[in-house]
Amino acid sequence: MRKILVVSDTHGHDNNFYKVLDLEEPLDGIIHCGDFEGSEGKFALAADCPVYFVAGNNDFFSDLNRELEFELSGHKCFLTHGHQYLVSMDLENIRSEGIARGAEMIFFGHSHRPVAKNIEGIYLFNPGSLSYPRQEGRRPSYLILNIGDFGEITWEIKYL
Repeated sequence: MRKILVVSDTHGHDNNFYKVLDLEEPLDGIIHCGDFEGSEGKFALAADCPVYFVAGNNDFFSDLNRELEFELSGHKCFLTHGHQYLVSMDLENIRSEGIARGAEMIFFGHSHRPVAKNIEGIYLFNPGSLSYPRQEGRRPSYLILNIGDFGEITWEIKYL
């Protein structure tokens, strides 16, 4: 079983990220969906596993890619912050882009609201925000993705 931590929209306030690391380690990977606001280097140093990071709309001076494609245990993944796909309005644009890229799992942030769904075999994951949550109750959120030995995918949205 592989355990992947998915976070987003930390906006330079990293204390909750370190709390989550303490709670969830050991990890087999970390995905950050953008809007670090300058702290991406600290995230990479804190991780004792592979990391997959993209820049968000507030990462003005970041050298990170805006989009990334990679594989996790044989599953093709597409990672982007999401603002270019209007994810605050609906998920169809980002889902269509993921399908066009052959992705089975799509990771994004931007809306600061957690989403985890499987729509016709395409997984859409937004962990929400660890710093500025916007969903009802406004609790900082993240997502734990588990990939089983036979490729099965399970997940849980967690709150601090």
